[in-house]
Amino acid sequence: MADQDKPHKQMIKSIQRVVVDRKIGIAFSGGVDSSLLAKICNDCGYEITLLTIGFEDSHDVKYSKEIAKMFGYNHKIGKISPKTFPEISKKIIKTIKTGNLSWNENCIAFYHVAKLAKRYGITKVLTANGIDELFCGYNAYREAIKQGKNGVMKLMESKLENEINMMKAVNTIASEFGVQIIQPFLSTEFINFSKKIPVEEKIHGPDDLIRKHIIRDLAFKIGIPQEVSYKRKKALQYGTLIHKTMMKLK
Repeated sequence: MADQDKPHKQMIKSIQRVVVDRKIGIAFSGGVDSSLLAKICNDCGYEITLLTIGFEDSHDVKYSKEIAKMFGYNHKIGKISPKTFPEISKKIIKTIKTGNLSWNENCIAFYHVAKLAKRYGITKVLTANGIDELFCGYNAYREAIKQGKNGVMKLMESKLENEINMMKAVNTIASEFGVQIIQPFLSTEFINFSKKIPVEEKIHGPDDLIRKHIIRDLAFKIGIPQEVSYKRKKALQYGTLIHKTMMKLK
């Protein structure tokens, strides 16, 4: 088992390298990745505000309230209006000009995150994007591990390229509100560090439903509750009900 202090220290370095402002927002779902990011930033002395978006009855809106209260962090929620959702979605899809559903849904989500951030005078919002790609968080890694380390690394490269490009589109959308979305865990330095961590410390095999074990163990070690640290992944577009609503528009 690798020393958990090393990823922790690298995460701190990655955050401090790109974040100069003391007042920052954290895109927050209540899951392990965003909780870990929030905890590290708070421990480093940043003035953080957790920012959660979603439809009224969405998982992320309900769950994030519980977790934010548990942490005692400042938390703001932006509820997506079913009335304005179709018009805003069409505008965003027209702006980024892609048929990639995941890109469209993520850009829609971060449009609402940026709008919420602006409401509270926040111009820099951090996200934990990169953790799922680098630490085998996605379900697709269960199939990739059947081809061994090479299969995992090939998928990782593809996932990273997609995520980096998608976040450029996200920032195009967020710029409407004068907000910058920052991904400290997609920096070249952190990517290079993470790739050197043995695959078996990230995923245990094709039947591994939890995955990214070294991240979960680190989260638990630095004080994130067990139920959060080891909770199974729920992607942003699903946790906010954006995906479900998008499907109804078709």
